[in-house]
Amino acid sequence: MKTFSFLTAVWCLLCGPAIPAQEAEGVDQRPNILWFVVDDMSPNLSCYGETVIETPELDRLAAQGVRWTRAYATSPVCSPFRSALITGMYQTTIGSHHHRSGRGQRRIQLPEGVRPVPELFQQAGYWTCIGSGLPGYDFRSLPTQRDRLGKTDYNFDWDREMYDSHDWAGRSAGQPFFMQVQLHGGKLRGASAEAYANFVERVRKELGSTTDPADVTLPPYYPRDPVLLADWAAYLDSVRITDWHVGQVIARLESEKLLDQTLVIFFTDHGISHARGKQFLYDEGTHIPLILQGPGIAPGTVRDDLVEHIDVAAVSLAAAGIPVPEVMQGRDFLATDYSPRQTVFAARDRCGEAMDHIRSVRSDRYLYIRNFLPGRPHLQPSQYKDSKAILQRLRQLHADGELDDLAERLLFAPDRRDEELYAYREDPWQIHNLASDPDYEQVLAEFRARLDRWVEETGDLGPESPEIYAREMADELNVINPASPRFATFRENAELNKRWAAEGKE
Repeated sequence: MKTFSFLTAVWCLLCGPAIPAQEAEGVDQRPNILWFVVDDMSPNLSCYGETVIETPELDRLAAQGVRWTRAYATSPVCSPFRSALITGMYQTTIGSHHHRSGRGQRRIQLPEGVRPVPELFQQAGYWTCIGSGLPGYDFRSLPTQRDRLGKTDYNFDWDREMYDSHDWAGRSAGQPFFMQVQLHGGKLRGASAEAYANFVERVRKELGSTTDPADVTLPPYYPRDPVLLADWAAYLDSVRITDWHVGQVIARLESEKLLDQTLVIFFTDHGISHARGKQFLYDEGTHIPLILQGPGIAPGTVRDDLVEHIDVAAVSLAAAGIPVPEVMQGRDFLATDYSPRQTVFAARDRCGEAMDHIRSVRSDRYLYIRNFLPGRPHLQPSQYKDSKAILQRLRQLHADGELDDLAERLLFAPDRRDEELYAYREDPWQIHNLASDPDYEQVLAEFRARLDRWVEETGDLGPESPEIYAREMADELNVINPASPRFATFRENAELNKRWAAEGKE
């Protein structure tokens, strides 16, 4: 597919050819590229239909640009998502699909021909930077005296020199920049009662009001329990703080007379961190907001075609007039000859010590999920997830027999169906599994074949061997304080996973 995008075409018309970049007067006319990458946040923005809170800055960005209604992450957890994002490749293809892997004695190298996007921008003469986008503020939107690079979290070895700085301020006069604004997003609310209390006080002080837990609407499989309601309210307030931060960065671009020459792309790394959100392939985990605003983009546009988050890499390179590598699996959805995707894919693999192997394919109407380890529970023991007050509360309600049948079935069944099929547009919370319905037998067979074909065509590397799992667990335990309760829990869960594997618990 050609990589000459609509945005590049506009720049060529306005400013001459995108390559070479320099005009006679020596001013580089290529657009700046700025990404907002936000942790743990679903499309709970008013421009996406959220009614409990308002997000005026992001609503304005959408009103001045294009908003995607169906953008999806290819991974619902941080490090595989970011590994895929920064290469424009499926994490399952490049071997970076197991969360926080390749960080210790065992190292992961990118396949030949695959390069991180910042290297390509840097090679093309761009200033590459990653930080908060606001001098004097950090990724939590808090004042700081310490400037530092933003979150990377890549599951492969990479050259730190591919980032020139934490900010675009240090570039040469007129030099275009590629900037990633990394924000804490849904992680701002913390995981404990103390963290919630501190965050509520911060929101009250900075924004003047907090979200009332009584106003919150939860997915139908979560009980309207005070702990869960308070958590979701705090989450919505984290969205409000994120909205504020985005507005401040946009205001900075305007004050520096950079906004008109900057392609701004806002998205999140996956959905809300919750029992059926982050780490899982339902909408709650993979559906993300995606908003673009910049030169050549018609304001107020809404697109309903399916896109994957790895497409952002191809779009950004093409907008800058940089050739998109042929090996890259992301697609430039702004290209003049772009053909929309008919399906998008996602994968969940080991997260911390919790081994899993799940794949999904989604079309305009259906979501198909395959659980390769159906003998393991949905909420298998996880040091990370079980440290959160919401998971502790759900487990307590389960133990006390206080959850309804829906919550018990979806969250605490001792095993899972090997296949799930949802008409997700009519079933937005993916409650009604149609895989055993004879009326959908043909649909099931079609999606089963689609997934098999994708696995083969993309070279999905699948699960870790027992030997690699053991090495990764040893590497992880080497960086956890042995005196911490986290160490004992992680080690116990890892041993459980090894035992399950040895027993063939699949």
